[in-house]
Amino acid sequence: MKEGPFRANFTRRRALGFIAVTAGGGALVPAQVFAQQASSQSGALLIPHAGVCSITPEVTEGPYYFDPELERSDITEGRKGAGLTVRLQVVDEACNPIEGARVDLWHCDAQGHYSGYPGQGDKRDVDTTGEKFLRGWQRTDKNGIAAFQTIYPGWYRGRTTHIHFKAFPSEGSVMTGQMFFPDDVSERIFSTIAPYNQRSGERDTMNADDGILRRAGTGVQSAVSEKASAYEAVMIVAVKGAG
Repeated sequence: MKEGPFRANFTRRRALGFIAVTAGGGALVPAQVFAQQASSQSGALLIPHAGVCSITPEVTEGPYYFDPELERSDITEGRKGAGLTVRLQVVDEACNPIEGARVDLWHCDAQGHYSGYPGQGDKRDVDTTGEKFLRGWQRTDKNGIAAFQTIYPGWYRGRTTHIHFKAFPSEGSVMTGQMFFPDDVSERIFSTIAPYNQRSGERDTMNADDGILRRAGTGVQSAVSEKASAYEAVMIVAVKGAG
């Protein structure tokens, strides 16, 4: 049964009260405690070597969000590119998995186009109005994990490679974030795999040059690995006061 979307209204103060659990950033919970707590709740620790829980600042929603009301794990819709599995694990401030949280995901395709809007592309002349590719939402499982099948995101001028997400631990509560990718992985994909390597023009923004990433800090970098059939990007997101 399809459920209605969660309300996305929230204050800046409330947004700043949310935290993300990643491999970097300032110490909040020691790694040993985090591992013990996650293990005690049967939560799969997606990033085994994550050193700490780290507080993350509010990250801008960024361009082109809308709720397509599509509950689905495969958001590709035939877009060409390197296969990518995204796994986001939503946990509370004690690092216990949150089951049933809603997670929205959206990002651009290999050509840097978002679905659903006019003015896409380097020349702002591509209209994707009415399309819903590379968008969707999932509920987290008992381990707090929402998994999506998609393609590796491309790039567009002024931004480094990233994926947008919203995590709704409960109705009326939301964390808006962006997950980022290692430059070396992105450059290898963009230079060797079609259709990324068929683009005209050169990527103009790397991680070090991205203003949003600089303000957010290293804690928003996803852990990326290359599997047999696709790349995998994982990130653990903890929300404060989710209970």
